[in-house]
Amino acid sequence: MKKHSVAWAVACYSVLSLSGCVVGPDFKAPVPELPAGWASVPTEPGHNRAVDTAVDLHWWDRFGDRQLSALVREAQQRNFDVQLAASRLQQSQAIRRQINADTLPEVDAAAAYSRSRNSQKGLSDPSGYSGKQAFNLWNGGLGFSWEADLWGRVKRSVEAADATVQVAAQDRNAVQLLVIVQTAQHYIKLRGTQQALAVVEQNLQIARRSLELTRLQLREGVATDLQVSEAAAQVAEIEARQAPLQQRSAQLINALSLLLAREPRALQAQLSAAADVPAYGEDVPIGLPSELAQRRPDIRRAEARLHAATAAIGMAEADFYPRITLSGSLGFQATQLSDLGSWGSRNFAFGPGLSVPVFEGGRLQGALQLQEGRQQEAGIAYQQTVLRAWHEVDDTLVAYQASQRRRDSLKQAVVHSQRALDSVHQQYAQGAVDFLNVLTVQNALLANEAALVDSTAQVSLSLVDVFAALGGGWQG
Repeated sequence: MKKHSVAWAVACYSVLSLSGCVVGPDFKAPVPELPAGWASVPTEPGHNRAVDTAVDLHWWDRFGDRQLSALVREAQQRNFDVQLAASRLQQSQAIRRQINADTLPEVDAAAAYSRSRNSQKGLSDPSGYSGKQAFNLWNGGLGFSWEADLWGRVKRSVEAADATVQVAAQDRNAVQLLVIVQTAQHYIKLRGTQQALAVVEQNLQIARRSLELTRLQLREGVATDLQVSEAAAQVAEIEARQAPLQQRSAQLINALSLLLAREPRALQAQLSAAADVPAYGEDVPIGLPSELAQRRPDIRRAEARLHAATAAIGMAEADFYPRITLSGSLGFQATQLSDLGSWGSRNFAFGPGLSVPVFEGGRLQGALQLQEGRQQEAGIAYQQTVLRAWHEVDDTLVAYQASQRRRDSLKQAVVHSQRALDSVHQQYAQGAVDFLNVLTVQNALLANEAALVDSTAQVSLSLVDVFAALGGGWQG
């Protein structure tokens, strides 16, 4: 008995010692190929500069618009896409817990009762009754099994599951960042649309005054019916510009309501009053390129996918080696319930099981090559993601500076157009020019003012694109 116990102890120790071996490559986080600093973008006087200080993780608050900040906070809490992504992350974590359970022994408790009678003509009756009468059989006990992780197959599977959890986490972060960006974009577009509508209304008042003046001149014999018709057509043309802007405003408010998981028109009373386009009045902190891989969810996701693919190679390699399973049971069995649990009713079984792949027809080799190919694909995807992120940051910085230059030019255009309109009105009142000149100058002013409003909104939208490219926001 002692010899068997010693031999069994030695066998267990040997199995446990071997379980520390792990086959397959260990994952090493890739170092992204990024420059030491961002390419300098020419900055003109009066423009916001891009500086290499730490990226503001609550950049939307820097626009100085309380309404925008409140909408972003509510969207982060209520948005359905964010909730769905969080639910998928929880599912991934649950799968990881299932896989991790393979590292521990599986223990089950069981109890059973049966009443039976064996055949008198069959094989020997273990009950001792020779099949002459029925008997009761009571069973109860514990059973367990455990696979010794000799080659790290289970460890690699847990490692891959951890990486998959990170993939789901970065998917959630990406969705959260997208919702923040979309909320800011819709809000800025809404305020820009409202400002464009205000410009149309101002020009409509000017056109109506011109129409009244032309009608007065007609009565005095100075103007003609043609000039009155031209003035009336100008009023109608400007009025026609209101409906599309009003429609766009209502749709943007509804788009914000959807992002906040609220019913249509829920924000109508809150957002219908016009307000200025949010403006970022500070230098723009863009951080260093080396920090990009830690902020952008898509880069972090690509790294996690590469990690999972690397761990899967170890799982495939471990399948080439033997598997040892330890299993056993300990319990009681009796024909009388009163005897169940007594020392004489005890039973047990314990022993190892060995499974060795001998011939698999190339299946294991094919599985290994598949995982190696997937790792290579994940590595290429990581490099592509990093390069795309670099391009996006550079492109958005260029677009932001260009939008500021366009806005400045349009400001000057509006100033000159307003002066020209004031001058032509005086000349028209004096009869020095015909009404066609007034229409031409007024249309030019309306076009420049509309372009300026659009450009002002575009400056803020371009800056939102910069922050989105930098990957800041989901951390908060």
